[in-house]
Amino acid sequence: MRKSSSILVILFCCLIVWPSKSTHAQKKAAQIFADSLVKPRMRIIIDNDFGGDPDGLFELVQHLLSPSVEIRAIIGSHLKVGDGFDPSKETATNAKKKAEEVLNIMQLGKQIPVYQGANMALANDSTAQPSDAANAIIKEAMRDDTKQPLYVVCGAGLTDLASAFLLEPKIAGRLTLIWIGGPEYAALATPPPGYTSLEYNLGIDLNAGQVIFNTSTIPIWQIPRNAYRQVMMPYSSLLLKVKTQGKIGEYLASNIERVMKMGLKYNFNVGETYILGDSPLVLLTALQSSFEADPSSSNYVLRPSPVINNQGLYEVNHKGRNIRVYTQLDTHLLLDDLYAKLALFNQAR
Repeated sequence: MRKSSSILVILFCCLIVWPSKSTHAQKKAAQIFADSLVKPRMRIIIDNDFGGDPDGLFELVQHLLSPSVEIRAIIGSHLKVGDGFDPSKETATNAKKKAEEVLNIMQLGKQIPVYQGANMALANDSTAQPSDAANAIIKEAMRDDTKQPLYVVCGAGLTDLASAFLLEPKIAGRLTLIWIGGPEYAALATPPPGYTSLEYNLGIDLNAGQVIFNTSTIPIWQIPRNAYRQVMMPYSSLLLKVKTQGKIGEYLASNIERVMKMGLKYNFNVGETYILGDSPLVLLTALQSSFEADPSSSNYVLRPSPVINNQGLYEVNHKGRNIRVYTQLDTHLLLDDLYAKLALFNQAR
């Protein structure tokens, strides 16, 4: 009992909230919880290609409804040139607009800062792409007025974080990257049928991936393709547990149904499940365990950070720092939390 009491004292001493616009905005979104019971335990910067695969929109909404994280910035990042979701040359610009659209639907206005990332990938592995997003990462990482850990959660390419590191290498010891991306590790998983050796998110900016893995010392929690493909939402649940939950539920469902219709138009049958591949970013942050805080219901292995070669494949690097590579995700906890928060948010409205 004494041990438990000590842990509780430490816990409450650590849960200090620094007032900010993002905190106030999330309080408004997360009034579904008793404010006195759930407080932020970490800071996060959300970096995603919101103009592409709509899985990023699900991640954004679920994070906005998670009072245990303090969202310090939202970054709209670019897609690969010629991507079918948005073939324009301003995909980061459009991603920023998409994130702002979500905030407006949820009646959060402009209380959480939204930044545009670079519209283009890095030209090489030593030259940054300057952007408001890269500057925002540096500013938040270099703060000295808070002890809350900072996570950059990224469901797309790594352009803006790599640029921030190239501009200010000191950020490497002041944040943790949680990244959805990278192909399977040969010893851990088998690639899916018809796979491409260059995984989608890594292919958005291969040079940026090389900066983060090969050059930087940034701590990495990686969710490679075999892991993020585990988060499958059935269409039946989309209809019953998402689409019925007010304006934001209808919005999320309509974006998935748009992809399904597009698939049928071009003779590609999506089937009756959809991979919410970016949602593990919520699982590994907001849904960490109460005591000895960690994503304790998901499994990972520690591996030396590989060298990523010019084909986007891993090469063994025995001198690489240890990184977490997640192999099994608690999809039940993740999806149950999503459905419950959407329902509670709708009831509160």
